[in-house]
Amino acid sequence: MVRQIRKAAVLGSGVMGSGIAAHLANIGIPTLLLDIVPRELSEDEKKKGLTLEDKQVRNRISQTAKLKLLKQKPAPLTAKKNLALIEAGNLEDDWERLKDIDWVIEVVVENLEVKKNVFSKVDQYRKPGSIISSNTSGISIEAMAEGRSEDFQKNFLGTHFFNPPRYLKLLEVIPTQFTDPEVLSFMKQFGEDILGKGVVEAKDTPNFIANRIGTYGLLVTVREMLEGGYSVGEVDSVTGPMIGRPKSATFRTLDVVGLDTFSHVAKNVYDQVDGAEKEVFQLPDFMKKMLDQGWLGSKSGQGFFLKKGKEILELNPETLEYEERKKLKTASTELSKQAKGVPAKMKALVYSEDRAGQLLWNVLKPVLLYSAELLGDIADDILAIDQAMKWGFGWSMGPFETWDAIGLEKSAARMEKEGHTVPQWIKDMAGKGFESFYRQEAGETSYYSNGEYKEITENPKVINLKKIKQQNGVIKKNSGASLIDIGDGIALLEFTSPNNAIGLDIIQMINYAVDEVEANYKGLVIGNQGKNFCVGANIAMMLMEAQDDNIFELDMVISQFQKAMLKIKYSAKPVVAAPFNMALGGGAEVCLPAAHIQASTETYMGLVEVGVGLIPGGGGTKELYYKHLKSMPHGVEFDLQKVANKVFESVAMAKVSTSGEEARENNFLNFADGISVNPDHLLYDAKQAALSLYEAGYTAPARVKIPVVGETGYAALLLGAESMRLTGFISDHDMSIAKKLAYVLAGGKVPYGTEVDEQYLLDLEKEAFLSLIAQPKSQQRMQHMLLKGKPLRN
Repeated sequence: MVRQIRKAAVLGSGVMGSGIAAHLANIGIPTLLLDIVPRELSEDEKKKGLTLEDKQVRNRISQTAKLKLLKQKPAPLTAKKNLALIEAGNLEDDWERLKDIDWVIEVVVENLEVKKNVFSKVDQYRKPGSIISSNTSGISIEAMAEGRSEDFQKNFLGTHFFNPPRYLKLLEVIPTQFTDPEVLSFMKQFGEDILGKGVVEAKDTPNFIANRIGTYGLLVTVREMLEGGYSVGEVDSVTGPMIGRPKSATFRTLDVVGLDTFSHVAKNVYDQVDGAEKEVFQLPDFMKKMLDQGWLGSKSGQGFFLKKGKEILELNPETLEYEERKKLKTASTELSKQAKGVPAKMKALVYSEDRAGQLLWNVLKPVLLYSAELLGDIADDILAIDQAMKWGFGWSMGPFETWDAIGLEKSAARMEKEGHTVPQWIKDMAGKGFESFYRQEAGETSYYSNGEYKEITENPKVINLKKIKQQNGVIKKNSGASLIDIGDGIALLEFTSPNNAIGLDIIQMINYAVDEVEANYKGLVIGNQGKNFCVGANIAMMLMEAQDDNIFELDMVISQFQKAMLKIKYSAKPVVAAPFNMALGGGAEVCLPAAHIQASTETYMGLVEVGVGLIPGGGGTKELYYKHLKSMPHGVEFDLQKVANKVFESVAMAKVSTSGEEARENNFLNFADGISVNPDHLLYDAKQAALSLYEAGYTAPARVKIPVVGETGYAALLLGAESMRLTGFISDHDMSIAKKLAYVLAGGKVPYGTEVDEQYLLDLEKEAFLSLIAQPKSQQRMQHMLLKGKPLRN
């Protein structure tokens, strides 16, 4: 049976339900969003003379939830237009419509009887073969399926999304004893390929995998804080990035999640386990008092932290008063700063005897033991547990990877010495000569499972650059980039400089890569697997040259950058750019001239040079303007000035897209360019795009002349900027930058509609760039960005 999900229904329009509906809409699946019918009219409905029988009233709850998606932050929708794919309805009038639905997702209140009543209705109206799932985080999936038809049970399972669904990678899939293996297999593949998730199969146990271990770890940390006499701020200062966890660490995470939500998740386990485990999931008294007082975290304005003006205060759990935030600074925390990589930092911390070391050992130890004890109960293998914690809680290493990092033999011996019981299966493993949970051989990673190492099998759409380089080496590399053969006649140019910032080393490798690909390959992909695609040019290098009055040197660098961008554009073989996360300034300029852009859904692209007192210097203004022109319908007259105005606004306001879809709306991408929902598949999709272009007989674009708005257009561009300056919205220096940008975009002192060549516009761009970088106020902006990481408005 070939399955497809063309239409979906989400039952329950709360934050989670509406978020799932938004995620489905983002990938193009029309979704019916249903909720209960209101029992009373709102004041607004009374004024309009509506009754409880009006459709507008009956659909109010889901319709309100739908409209809230436009205002939520972070944005659940990748583009506002996706809202049109969500249709509001209710759980009384719209049951018949389930006959057209391929996947029904239940996200109603966490109450077994309520859920069973909903599923009774679903079973009555659904079409045979349609998939039904629950997004519950704690109620038994098996119990929900009791009493349902055989076809329902075969097609039913748990699909536990993490909030917010657009951004968090983990999807836990939980089958029952009745779930058809074909349905389970389909949903796992659909989750990865279409929903873009990291899918982990979990067992039907309280809170499944990630919430079970994550909640345990958070509560263990709270108890260690109380018993060890640490403060909230001290704990957060060492339980974040220092040990490979998110910046939100422990208590900031609880504030973001909401203490009410967290306590509900903890109670799920508390109600279903016994003994010492039950005791851990009991909320401490001070947290119960916080709940009683409504101190829930970010949603209520205060929780473990309270912001007063610019100052952030921390809660004293003994007095329940807010105090100055503290940080834990010890010999081991200072030593860890010198260590490279999270494993080395961990070792420096957990084996030290100072306060930071004791805290982290006493927090990590129970989590590692608990994870090992639960193996077989919550998941079949250690890989699923590690992936769940990385994808659901943002850990850089899962529990078993962490155990390897600090040394399995050494840490287990210490645990036993301190009176703890290490699970027998780990002792058996050590007795058979296995010294670690994971093993690396010839670039392949395998994990321990039932007396042997099993190779990690990845989706064929996952290209692992680290593994390719370990196995095959590189074609060529320098200090800023590597050229890698990724197979099938496609080479990949990987930026490797700090923050992937563009300097002469990367420019040299771009030139070499295009020449090498033209001679020996079918196409080139420009991409990497760092934190961001590219945050722009090397500002520090440019500032240093500017402060030394090395304008000749800067002239040479800009000329080389422009030539490299033209080399990408006019390469005889297709060049595909694969941006993700931040693709800013020079990062966007690398993408714009490519034959094809394959962006990630989460791509934040923009020409942001104005923020450091400059304008794009590598052809970005020219390429964005030309991309706008090319998007105009062929043979249809259009207003050239409106195109110039739009590009001017985008660059002058340093607009950055909030998604790949918005980058398309802003014309950084065109409609032939692609967007990959799963970031792990981005390089594969880019590679396939390069191969398709090559197989279709790709030829380099012809060099053309570009029509500009000239002197009259220049004046029109500055009208809006001048009014903003007069009202104080922008500074005099902002106005100076705007004039330079407008002059470049207008094509200088030429008549309206004059067609100019690319080099003419590039020369104007370079001249403007060099004149701005020589100005002290621009240099102040650059220095401020380097020191503070945010723009200066001077």
